[in-house]
Order: sequence, then C-alpha cells, then structure tokens
Amino acid sequence: MDLKGKVALVTGGTGGIGEAIARALAAAGADVAVSYVGEAARAGELVEALRMAGRRSHAVQLDQRDPNSIDACVKAVTGHFGRLDILINNAAWNVGIPFKELDALTPEIWDRIQETNTRGPFLLARAFASELRRHKAGRVVNIASIAGLVPGGSSIAYAVSKAGLIHLTHCLAVTLAPEVTVNCIAPGLVEGTRMADRVPEAMRQSARAQSVLGRTGSADDIAELVVAYCRMESVTGQTIVVDGGNPMAMH
Repeated sequence: MDLKGKVALVTGGTGGIGEAIARALAAAGADVAVSYVGEAARAGELVEALRMAGRRSHAVQLDQRDPNSIDACVKAVTGHFGRLDILINNAAWNVGIPFKELDALTPEIWDRIQETNTRGPFLLARAFASELRRHKAGRVVNIASIAGLVPGGSSIAYAVSKAGLIHLTHCLAVTLAPEVTVNCIAPGLVEGTRMADRVPEAMRQSARAQSVLGRTGSADDIAELVVAYCRMESVTGQTIVVDGGNPMAMH
C-alpha cells in the first residue's frame, strides 16, 4: 500500500518509540496525528517538525483508559484530517516491580497497567473500526513487548498485559478482516528511550549479553517495521520481535 495521503494516529507519540514511528510514517508519505497524556509541549514540537517536513500533523490529548477521552480523540482526528487509515497502539504504562515481590503489586497497579496496555488498545480499535474499514485498506499495529512472550520484564502485570495485547492482535486480525490488517511488534529493551534510561545499567548490560547480536532493540528498526506492516497487503495477525536476538524470544 502506498502511504501517501493516508492518515495515521500514533498513540504515545511523545515517547522515544512513538516519535520514531511518527517520523517514519511521515517520511513514507502519511499525515500523522500523535496522542499525548500530559506532555503537550513535547507533542507540539513533534507536530511542528512533521509539518516542517511537509506532512499534515496534529496533537491530541488522550487518556486511553477513559472511553470519553477516546470518543473525543476519534472526533478530533477525523474532524481534523477527514479520515483515519492507520492506528498505531504504542502508548503504555508501567512500573518496575520484581516478580518475587507479589505484595508490592497491588490491585490498583495491576488494574492501571491492564487498563492502559490491553483494554486501551481494544477500545481504540473498537472506536476507530468503522473508519479503518471505510476505505478497505486499514492498518492496526500494536506495540507489545518480549515480556508478553516469555516470563520476564519489569513486572508480572506488564508481562501479562503485553501477552494480552499479542493475543488481542490475533483476535482483531480475525474480527477486522478483510478490510483491515492487524499486526504486532514485540520489542525488547530499546536503549535511548526514556523507559530504558530508567532501567539499571546492570539490566541493560544483561540484555545486551543475552542478545546474539550483542545489542538491544532499535527504535528506528521498530519504526521501519511499522511502515513495512502498513505497506503489506497479505500479512495479518503476526508478531515480530525486535530485541537484538534474545534466544528466549525466538519462536
């Protein structure tokens, strides 16, 4: 699919991965809306950069745990651009709690992670479904994690939420076919992002050591894979890992 003239929404556009995806889609010819929760200034800077690059762009405040906020997002995006062709479910929330510390993983933290990371992408896909189907060439790309494939990562709640997102990808691929393809990317640690910067150096070194390439995932590689998924016509329901080649995540 030619992305020129298509419109994409990238949730969590102010993060390192979200920004890389937004820039890659714009470079491929798409107009791009980016969502943010609280960083309006950062979102505005990205929007201005995309406009300077010759693409239409718009920032939308979104709390994807709130159905009313999602409804407002749908109206804002379709009202500004007149259409939506591509939904990138990138926004997520997390807090680091070691697996062994069950008492520290409270029901409130569990619920917030599930609501943001699994329920939110479902509600967004549901809200935009008719618009994505309208031109019979819609695309959804979900950004999960290798924690959704193997029992690891920053917390049990995060791992379970990303496992749910991967299977949601399978289910939506069936539900939205044949007008919309739905695919997934499962990154490992992505250095250079704010989330990775909060990880202790020992954990970053461990991730590098476990990867057969000796390096961790790349935000640019994730972004290019998003663009590739959007261009593909016969691929749906798939998950690709971007982590430098950790054998535990090779399936």
